[in-house]
Amino acid sequence: MAQPAERKESLPTLELLEQTPIVIEKILYIATQEQLHWKPAMDRWSISEVLAHLVEVERVFRERARKMVEEENPVLESYDQNAAYQAGKYSVGKASEHLRDFCHERDRSVSWLRYLPAKAAARTARHSKIGAITLNQLLHEWAFHDLGHIRQISELLRARAFYPKMGGFQRYYTVKP
Repeated sequence: MAQPAERKESLPTLELLEQTPIVIEKILYIATQEQLHWKPAMDRWSISEVLAHLVEVERVFRERARKMVEEENPVLESYDQNAAYQAGKYSVGKASEHLRDFCHERDRSVSWLRYLPAKAAARTARHSKIGAITLNQLLHEWAFHDLGHIRQISELLRARAFYPKMGGFQRYYTVKP
């Protein structure tokens, strides 16, 4: 029996980052426009707004990683997602457009990251609020961020698409989208 080819050692979290758009697309396949734009409260995000945020923050992560690889110990400015949200940056456009743009931006990121050697994970930067960081830490935060938004998207969809139609089974669940 032939042995599988050895895989090139890659950066940590690369496989998860590559799968995130696919997971989100699968979750949202059945979602209606109403469900995608529903907000559980005025100060809470809709699925569409989460997707718009993912587009913007993808560029932030990629630019930070690029600086860390190309520059010696660059300074990375803090990113304020709440300020972007309050400025209305995420409330414009359709969920399907945001998802398409996120998939495109993530593909660009993964394509670039795939060609970096594993040793690049040791590259450093200085974050304006938290101090010294490594590319390894940034990549783990990127994956953690992805999983948090997958969870958020799932919770929003289940609260709007399924919970209202469960009848008496609702007593067994609490939803907090």
